[in-house]
Amino acid sequence: MKILAIETSCDETAVAVVEDGRKILSSVIASQIEEHKLYGGVVPEIASRRHVEVISKLTKEAFRIANLTIDDIDAVAVTAAPGLIGALLVGVNFAKGLAMRYNKPLIPVHHLRSHVAANYICYPNLEPPFLSLIVSGGHTHIVSVKSYTDYEVIGCTRDDAAGECLDKSARTLGLSYPGGVNLDNISKDGDPTKYKMPHPKVDGSPYDFSFSGLKTFVINTIHNNEQKGETVDVADMGAAVINAVVDCLTDNVSKAAKELGITKIVLSGGVSANSVLRERFATLCKEEGFELYMPELSLCGDNAAMVGAQAFYEYKAGNLAKIDLNARATMPINEEF
Repeated sequence: MKILAIETSCDETAVAVVEDGRKILSSVIASQIEEHKLYGGVVPEIASRRHVEVISKLTKEAFRIANLTIDDIDAVAVTAAPGLIGALLVGVNFAKGLAMRYNKPLIPVHHLRSHVAANYICYPNLEPPFLSLIVSGGHTHIVSVKSYTDYEVIGCTRDDAAGECLDKSARTLGLSYPGGVNLDNISKDGDPTKYKMPHPKVDGSPYDFSFSGLKTFVINTIHNNEQKGETVDVADMGAAVINAVVDCLTDNVSKAAKELGITKIVLSGGVSANSVLRERFATLCKEEGFELYMPELSLCGDNAAMVGAQAFYEYKAGNLAKIDLNARATMPINEEF
């Protein structure tokens, strides 16, 4: 089954053709990083306009690379939630138009489910059940994936996402957008023990996270040093905050896996590209005897191939949309459209 997949949840316009949920026939992305870098972060209105400008051309390019036409496609899939509402609407309306014009089934896909599904492309033999850590700029979840379309949230952040904590720490340190990536790069030779970081926990919820206090600690430390005329070592501070975030993530995932008796750990989301996170989870899983699955770096960030992968299983489960499908800025991962 060949699925045309569309992703416009934030600032990446992406289109892909995926076969049977596991094989990429084409995958193209138009990045807006350089433009949003001028503002230090994503400007929703600009993101939406850029999606409108390139989505048609990008779809033609995806067909060209796959050496296919719309007639060869069995269904159209699109990210319908969660994300920036204006950006999502561009993709949803474009997909609805294609589905209606060419009489193709329309498959709505949850953005976080598709991040998990990126691993299905990288690991053809990977099947649920497993425990997945979904970690990105806007989301931090520990999810029990019971089947391809059955998810149970085990833990999540109560405030800031892990990626948001890293991004805002990077911005305070004077690093440009995208902050998390630049923080990772500049901190490789830093000393993570130079600054003693808090490791917030949520009372009564051992699998939940709280990163706002950690972010505030970094910001306050930098500002206090500036007031004293002292400088903060960017590499050391970056290494310290990354290390603290990863400590929280590995501790909670390890605890959940042991208590739930789950031996397969799947990383997903943009922050799963972080080098420290990948290294620490590799060490953790080796020590505890867990199986570890991590997406290729090219599939960690937003892309349409992962949408096509998840769409295949949504289609098999009968989770299709009618032409009145609407985008949603927020939506639980375990809820159906």
